[in-house]
Amino acid sequence: MTNIFAVVLAAGQGTRMKSKLYKVLHPVCGKPMVEHVIDHISSLNVERVVTVVGHGAELVKETLGNKSEYVLQEEQLGTAHAVQQAEPILSGLSGTTLVVCGDTPLIRPETMQALLDQHASQNAKATILTAVTDDPTGYGRILRDEHGQVSQIVEQKDATSEQQLVKEINTGTYCFDNEALFEALKLVKNENAQGEFYLPDVIEILQKQGETVAAYVTENFDETLGVNDRFALSQAEELMRARINERHMRNGVTIINPISTHISADAVIGSDTVILPGVIIEGKTVIGEDCKIGPNSHIVDSQIGNATTIHSSVVLNSQVGNETAVGPFAHLRPESSLGNHVKIGNFVEVKKSTLGDDTKVSHLSYIGDAEVGKNVNIGCGSITVNYDGKNKYKTTIEDDVFIGCNSNLVAPVTLKKGSFIAAGSTITKEVPEDALAIARARQENKLGYVSKLNSK
Repeated sequence: MTNIFAVVLAAGQGTRMKSKLYKVLHPVCGKPMVEHVIDHISSLNVERVVTVVGHGAELVKETLGNKSEYVLQEEQLGTAHAVQQAEPILSGLSGTTLVVCGDTPLIRPETMQALLDQHASQNAKATILTAVTDDPTGYGRILRDEHGQVSQIVEQKDATSEQQLVKEINTGTYCFDNEALFEALKLVKNENAQGEFYLPDVIEILQKQGETVAAYVTENFDETLGVNDRFALSQAEELMRARINERHMRNGVTIINPISTHISADAVIGSDTVILPGVIIEGKTVIGEDCKIGPNSHIVDSQIGNATTIHSSVVLNSQVGNETAVGPFAHLRPESSLGNHVKIGNFVEVKKSTLGDDTKVSHLSYIGDAEVGKNVNIGCGSITVNYDGKNKYKTTIEDDVFIGCNSNLVAPVTLKKGSFIAAGSTITKEVPEDALAIARARQENKLGYVSKLNSK
């Protein structure tokens, strides 16, 4: 079996993006473009992946981590020059090298595999991924001879007016015989309008050497989209979002309005879950089966159990158990963990806290830096007072505690199992098991006070 290698071109700054962020790091459906490309390649049987970095090299490396090896293109002198930087790693190895641009996040693994299969079946030294489009502006044109074989690739700026009418374009994705590639790269010249070393010139070099050059025409032009500016970025986002939503729907998820639903590429959603309009699901979120999410909920890097409802709420870096209800208008801040059958009601905020099974915080409360046990009832307007202006302190509420409305729990403090906090109390000391804590001023009624006040 032939060894397969991959070179990902990710060195360009992307001046047309007009951004401080390097082009290949711009996200599409929550994931940097280049990471989409690397992940798609990694799903193939690839021995080594080499990413060519330049502008923003350290940020690209930080983003991709150990998913790739790296080489540096210090000067951006063209695509052939970029691939040549991988020579210290790949030169002399026997096999096939796939070359993909880091700004083509939509290209599917199935398409890359079909390209590799075509390359092998034709016993070619080079195979080009091509596509047909009604508007080929900006793309290199594929020129074929009378036998239908690829004869040349001409860049837009070097094409004649007649050649610019050709609608078959070079997508910028290729595979090569690895040893032939690096030998041919030594012969590439920069005698063109841009003064750059073009990778497509390798095709002409191999043809002149009598080698076989093949092409694979993808049926879907959209997946070859190269993102060079913000408009193309929005197109890629729309196309990727539609692809992701379709995958989930075909796997048994109901999405009421796919156009208004944004789901990250890495999210996992169980069957029979219903996603209502306006939902945004980001990062590596995992949602179980039979859930109801939305409308207008925002979930980031969180784990949601089965048969749980998230209603018009924000959930960030948190865990939510089974058959739990959150919202409407609740906010789970990072490092919150809710057990099973928990109720978090409207205008409740939870931050860095653990809530046990069957616990209820129904409305207008703040629970921060707290460990809350099972079957606890926290009344309306209750607050864990966790911050003194300098430090954060922990509140511990054991099982079966009942907390009346408008209670202040001044941390650090512990409420023992089965204790009862009277409404309106400010608790500053430990409450023993089964005790009733009342911490409020005694009520006094001044009879006739209002009449006296009004007579003055």
